[in-house]
Amino acid sequence: MKPLFEIAMDVRWGDMDAFNHVNNASYLRYVEEARVAWFKTLTPDWANVDCAPILAAATVNYRRPIGWPERLRVSLLAGRVGGKSLTLEHRIESATRDGLRYADGQAVMVWVDRSGASIPLPEAVRAACA
Repeated sequence: MKPLFEIAMDVRWGDMDAFNHVNNASYLRYVEEARVAWFKTLTPDWANVDCAPILAAATVNYRRPIGWPERLRVSLLAGRVGGKSLTLEHRIESATRDGLRYADGQAVMVWVDRSGASIPLPEAVRAACA
């Protein structure tokens, strides 16, 4: 399946833990950075005073530790597209070594209004996932 979006990023020294590999929480930050960058390509007002996406659920399958230095490629793929939610699949791979996957999983995003009530997916998001 072809990714909706890919972004390259470097592992930062501060992402490391006492065991000299990337802390597990940093994996979710990498995916978050990719999601925000993707949203910004769709529409400049992807999060505004009236509505924004929130993270409803996330899974990460840790395949192998990430060391430093490393350049990563984070890919987003369309999963389930619902009326008010979107499941984005994600992959974290080495950008310098083909076939080296560090993690994969998915995140469920729900769009909400100011009151916190869920609302229909924005058309720009729905169209990008079609």
